[in-house]
Parts: sequence; C-alpha cells; structure tokens
Amino acid sequence: MGRVRAYFVTGLVIIIPLGVTLFFLSLLFGWLDGVLQPVLTPLLPRYYPGLGVLVGLGVIVATGALASNLLGRRLIEMGQHVLMRTPLVRSIYATSRQVVDVFFDESTNPFEKVVLLEYPRRGLYTLGFVTSDARGEIQRKTRRKMVNVFVPTTPNPTSGFLIMVPPNHVIRLDMSVDEGIKLVMSGGMLMPQDGAEGGEDTEHVVDTTLETD
Repeated sequence: MGRVRAYFVTGLVIIIPLGVTLFFLSLLFGWLDGVLQPVLTPLLPRYYPGLGVLVGLGVIVATGALASNLLGRRLIEMGQHVLMRTPLVRSIYATSRQVVDVFFDESTNPFEKVVLLEYPRRGLYTLGFVTSDARGEIQRKTRRKMVNVFVPTTPNPTSGFLIMVPPNHVIRLDMSVDEGIKLVMSGGMLMPQDGAEGGEDTEHVVDTTLETD
C-alpha cells in the first residue's frame, strides 16, 4: 500500500505541471483555431479541427524566416512603417511591440525585484514585482517618488494589474523573480527557502503607514 501511495504522489508531481502546461497551450491553440476557422472554411471542402493552429504556426515560422534575410526585413519594415503611421493602430501596435521586446529580450528582465504590498487593506499582504520607477507626468502629479509594481494573479502570473506606490510602502524580499513566479503559480504551495537563520528579519522592515494630507 505504501508503494502505491508513493507511485501516486510521484505521478501527481509529473502529471500536474504537464497538465497545467497543456491547459494553457490548449487555450492558445483554441483561440488560434477559432480565429482562422472562418477564414479557411470557405477555401476547403471540410474543415479539420486543429488545422487553423497548424496554419497559424506556419505563418509565424514563415514570418520569422522572411525576417532573416535582407529583402524580407525591408518588407517587414515597410509594413511596420505603415502601421506606425495609422491612427489608433499605431498605439496598439507600438505598445504590443514594446511589451514583446521586453519579455523576449534575454539580456533584460522585465521584473526588477519581488516585493510585498499591504493590499487590499491593512494587515493583508500581496506579492508583486517592481518593474520600474514612475516617471514623467505621474512623477510630477504625485509630487513624490513612486515605483511601478505589477501584481500577478494566481495561477496565471501573466495577468494581473499595475499599482503605483511610494518605495517606503513596499517590503523588498530576498527571493528571486523565478521563486516569486513559482510562488504565485502554485498558489503559495511552493515557498522558497529562507536563507536567514532564526529570529525576525528586520533588514526589510519599512514604514508602510499610509500618509494622509
């Protein structure tokens, strides 16, 4: 009986991450299939589920191959130039391009630090990732230094919301960004090991008292 239980636990360890991965891939492929099905249905005598995904992947690979040569890069640059001169489309495309560049640039990390926020009310804390310092109009209108913190949702850390807070209202943690993402995805089940030994960690204790005017 003990061996069966051990096999069961080992199977869960293997199946759960695989299942979560397949779940998110199925959402992506299902969306692609739904988008391309109306386009391909009039062109084929019969539509096969999953064909839209294959076509979508083929288009992505073909675009990458096209961008790898000089002529292809020029054509893509011309298309991007047209998009950047089109009202409304310009804003959407530019923002999407910047986000993709940040996440796929291996030399940079979109998240700088893992922090705790006293949110949504006093006495309750949530995990967040510092992305940058607030600048420009936000900095001028608030008249104080602010940091941008991305608060992810569980178990999908790619969705969440942005909150801007003063630096002294966050508690900076020593855990790595990867550890923080694992903590969010597991719903708190995968807690990173604490390198500090014994006692309360006072190094990161900050003033979280909200200021009032």
